[in-house]
Amino acid sequence: MIQWITVLGATGSIGKSTLDVIARHPERYGVFALTAHTQVQALLTLCLTHQPKYAVMADAASAEQLAQALTAHKSNCQVLSGERALSEVCEAPEVDQVMAAIVGAAGLMPTLSAAKAGKRILLANKEALVMSGQLFMETVKQSGSTLMPIDSEHNAIFQSLPSNRVVDSSVEKILLTASGGPFRGYSRDQLANITPAQAVKHPNWSMGQKISVDSASLMNKGLELIEACWLFNVLPEQIDVVIHPESIIHSMVRYNDGSVIAQMGNPDMRTPIAYGLAWPERIDSGVEPLDFFKLAQLNFQAPDYEVFPALSLSSKAFKQGGTTPAVLNAANEIAVASFLQEQISFLRISELVDDALQHHQHQQADSIESVLHADMWARHFVQERIKQ
Repeated sequence: MIQWITVLGATGSIGKSTLDVIARHPERYGVFALTAHTQVQALLTLCLTHQPKYAVMADAASAEQLAQALTAHKSNCQVLSGERALSEVCEAPEVDQVMAAIVGAAGLMPTLSAAKAGKRILLANKEALVMSGQLFMETVKQSGSTLMPIDSEHNAIFQSLPSNRVVDSSVEKILLTASGGPFRGYSRDQLANITPAQAVKHPNWSMGQKISVDSASLMNKGLELIEACWLFNVLPEQIDVVIHPESIIHSMVRYNDGSVIAQMGNPDMRTPIAYGLAWPERIDSGVEPLDFFKLAQLNFQAPDYEVFPALSLSSKAFKQGGTTPAVLNAANEIAVASFLQEQISFLRISELVDDALQHHQHQQADSIESVLHADMWARHFVQERIKQ
């Protein structure tokens, strides 16, 4: 029986990789809906190739353009627009799985809708857990939804844990790997004049601009630290971040008998995507097998918390709990956008996030409204700081 998939963020790197894996297994999977922000031409190409039943754009004008183009190509794909439509194509009874790959806070509401509807969620949007971890995990538990981590690191941890996927007394430590980004080994003085063009050039992975900057600052790893705490019900002290420049070992679990179980593979997101789609089975992902005879060496080192303070800020935000992680995420999103527009320096990103955390008045994240209120406060706070 065909399983129907909604891909949120279809025009991004994760979305395209997901569609590549789906296309390799037409007997197993079909595309129910594809969504994009305002990239009409990019989504048109994907719609014509993958023939979804629905396409969703962020606004009515983009949706109208797409609808006209699809009509010209005699496509029966129905075009919708707006945030509510994003949720609708996640909640639809026909949908079996939702790839949550919208970058940033914009992906929270449709991903939460998928959780409420009890879908299998392929979670590539870490912000959903960073912003509303407790609410999100409670929703997943209540609805019976299946949550599959798609970030390569969390997917690797999932594969390396005991068969029940629970961190029990046998687990001594989760080892969360990080490539270190393009500025591994830099001093703060060397980071002072970094340009956006330099920051988006990741040495191993092909990613969008925002997540590439996060990787360069190690904020991406900080957000992943928070995500791992929620996914595996652990505290930051139970996780060690390990810099591994080659990105061959995607993460590890150390056990109390001295064993370390690791998941390895070429740095290609189709591997965790295929694992998430088919689990507990395994299917062809299209990724070249790892050739051990071509591996020169594997290196490991500790992160520099002074040069890259994002890791400490993320750990602090998780420990404070409530709406603090939402503030961390929102402040970072605005700061990164400003850096990409060359309004602030690279080092200023973490300074602004720290500033927002210090001025935030802690509140319980007991409703989605409180989370969104904290998100809006942090965005306004950082925007005002940048103007000053």
